[in-house]
Amino acid sequence: MRIALVTDAWTPQRNGVVRVLATLVGSLGDLGHVVRVIEPSAFTTIACPSYPEIPLALLPRRRVARMLDDFAPEAVHIATEGPLGWAARAWCLEHRLPFTTAYHTKFPEYISTRTGVPVSWPYALMRRFHGPAAAVLCPSPSVHRELRQKGFANATPWSHGVDTQVFCPGPKDFLDLPRPVFIYVGRVAVEKNLPAFLSLDLPGSKVVVGDGPARAGLMKRFPKAHFRIVNGDEELGRAFRAADVFVFPSRTDTFGLVMLEALASGVPVAAFPVTGPLDVIGGAPVGVLDEDLRAAALRALTIPPADCRRHAQRFSWSRVTAEFLSHLRPFTRRAQAG
Repeated sequence: MRIALVTDAWTPQRNGVVRVLATLVGSLGDLGHVVRVIEPSAFTTIACPSYPEIPLALLPRRRVARMLDDFAPEAVHIATEGPLGWAARAWCLEHRLPFTTAYHTKFPEYISTRTGVPVSWPYALMRRFHGPAAAVLCPSPSVHRELRQKGFANATPWSHGVDTQVFCPGPKDFLDLPRPVFIYVGRVAVEKNLPAFLSLDLPGSKVVVGDGPARAGLMKRFPKAHFRIVNGDEELGRAFRAADVFVFPSRTDTFGLVMLEALASGVPVAAFPVTGPLDVIGGAPVGVLDEDLRAAALRALTIPPADCRRHAQRFSWSRVTAEFLSHLRPFTRRAQAG
């Protein structure tokens, strides 16, 4: 099948959405599907406000239309709600073609946190964007339930997976720091709620691996914490497995792929009992979910690494890819021409 995947988030950005989409594209290719990724590097871009490392395509509608016309897809998936997503949505509606979308990020909560506008306003915009889609793929059961409650009648569950070859147990020599090592890996931004982790009174060392707009400020505010940036999957895998506990302080993530990557590395998780951790950990004895994040982190130290690894191996990419394909709405070339 010829699949057009339209996304405003793509490499070299480093985040869970990009990792999911890049892995998905590779898996689809292995199955013989032809995937055309329409992403920001093919367009004139401007920096996203408050996220300068994220490029946004400038007035992309005509070029997106040409690219889709030239590719002649048999299915269209729109992964993000940015300028490219809106442009692809317009093309599909103009040609009366079905398409699917995804809800990877809680933009309404992020926008409300950053601007102070009522969260209902951006949710109204999200309902407008996703309303015509044949299905809105949700990365977790919790997000699916939340969107259904907020009027997204077309919300559909879609599981996520983890690369258990990149993320696996091994030597803990990447970090030469006093133990136990409590680590966070991911974007360093306000919505990740990192002060909730960095302000904890914990033994050993606290480590933050990643970059983002809040990094410089957090380094000044928490000088005793250790901040690292890694290059490539090999270093990333070594950073994960070097930890004793993965602390995930976010309250707004839709899933939290990094928790699966930690578990696959044999590292237990400490988090708040909210959307994301509840879906990845749930009641499994591979992490501790508690409103007292310090207590959760200390209790997680007793969890056997082998249990974490076995839990992560349940989230296979073959299942993720099969579910994605089942949710697509293929159309014929004849329908497109009409």
